[in-house]
Amino acid sequence: MDKKVRKAGFTEQILDTGEISLNFVAGPDNGPPLVLIPGQGLLWESYRKSLPLLAEHFQAYAVDVRGHGRSSYTPGDYNFKNMGSDIAALLEKVVKRKAFISGNSSGGLIALWVAANHPELVSGIILEDTPVFSAEWPRLRDDCWAYNSFKRITETIGAHGKKGLPDFFKTIEVPVEGKEKVLKFPSSIGGTVAWIVRMNQLLKPGKPVDIPFLPSEVRLIVKCLSDYDPEFSGAFVDGSACIDFDHTEALKKVQCPMLVLHANWFRTPEYGLVGSMDNEDIARLKSLIPGCTYKKITSGHMIHFEEPEEYVRTVRDFIENTI
Repeated sequence: MDKKVRKAGFTEQILDTGEISLNFVAGPDNGPPLVLIPGQGLLWESYRKSLPLLAEHFQAYAVDVRGHGRSSYTPGDYNFKNMGSDIAALLEKVVKRKAFISGNSSGGLIALWVAANHPELVSGIILEDTPVFSAEWPRLRDDCWAYNSFKRITETIGAHGKKGLPDFFKTIEVPVEGKEKVLKFPSSIGGTVAWIVRMNQLLKPGKPVDIPFLPSEVRLIVKCLSDYDPEFSGAFVDGSACIDFDHTEALKKVQCPMLVLHANWFRTPEYGLVGSMDNEDIARLKSLIPGCTYKKITSGHMIHFEEPEEYVRTVRDFIENTI
């Protein structure tokens, strides 16, 4: 655990929900409960920059969604009903009072599912660059660059039932706004990172790959993907994760206040939407939830990691104005 997170009073715990083991960290009781749900492929540690700041004002919890970290792997059972039920169990058995839920990316969709199906447990939700509408099937497949990333994970890390994390980093491609070509790791860098990852896996089998000298965001992604069930991404590739989860109907059922944080996005002719939501998605969401609070933030997808102070300030203002 990060030293600052530990110093802030967080402890790591396991909840037996009756179906799975759910790993989470819990902070000191310094205010209203706030549950944090990371996005696909990310561990609770993605919040390490925000947790000490949040702990000053809230009782913060951050979870490893099933299929991530020390939480149970459940191949074939990765869908929003199951993931949302896990969070509902945490609220009922650990938090034991109504809580605010902040979810990044697919974590925000889990928060939406909980708010729609267990309103008695939720004080408010924060959708942090959440793919509302764009992660519905088959739009996810047909209109989102993220689908290509999920597919690459299943074809490399998950290929043949054996993790191939080095192959993922050698072949990763990221569209760049205003550019015709995608961004790739230079072969020398991609090969070097792949070699370091492979050596780390050989020297520390079964342990997450943690390479301190990598840039912080790359280091985080490497560590998280090395402690992750690629079948989770597979459920988004074949659409099974999205079954029976209509975003419009879920929004209509939400009774609590909502904050929507929107990060950078753009479109390309080849890949479609690069980001969580476009302006049409935002307009549609606002028409369904006219009282929601919306804020555009200049940031990459993980606002809580890239802009932790702005993330915490915005979340704090929302919750304080809601209570």
